[in-house]
Amino acid sequence: MDYAQLRIFCLDLNGAEETWPFGPEVTVFKLAGKMFALCNPAQSPLRINLKCEPGLAELLRENYAAVQPGWHMNKRHWNTVTLNSDLPDQEVCKQIVHSYALIKASLPKRIRETLSD
Repeated sequence: MDYAQLRIFCLDLNGAEETWPFGPEVTVFKLAGKMFALCNPAQSPLRINLKCEPGLAELLRENYAAVQPGWHMNKRHWNTVTLNSDLPDQEVCKQIVHSYALIKASLPKRIRETLSD
C-alpha cells in the first residue's frame, strides 16, 4: 500500500477529513475533529499511527514486527504500523477501520447519528 492508496482509504470513511495541525509534513485524518490516523507521506518506509484497543494493540505487537507502540503517542492506545512489511494490507485496512470506529464510538450520540454507515 502506498500513500495515495492509504489516503483514499482513510478519506472514504464517512465523515473523515484530512488536516495538517502539526505542519505540512504530517497528515492527520480526523473524524469530527478527533484524530484516528496520522502519517508523514514522505517517510520511507511509510508508517501510520492508529488508535487501538489496548488488548488488541499488544496482540498485534506480539505477532507482527510491523506493529510497534505508537511513536510520540500514548503507547497503550496507539500503534505505529509500518506499511509493506509483515502486516498484510488487508489487515492494515482493518486496523484503520478499528481506529476510526474507536473514535466514532467516543463521539456524542448526536454526532454519531449523523455518521450512520
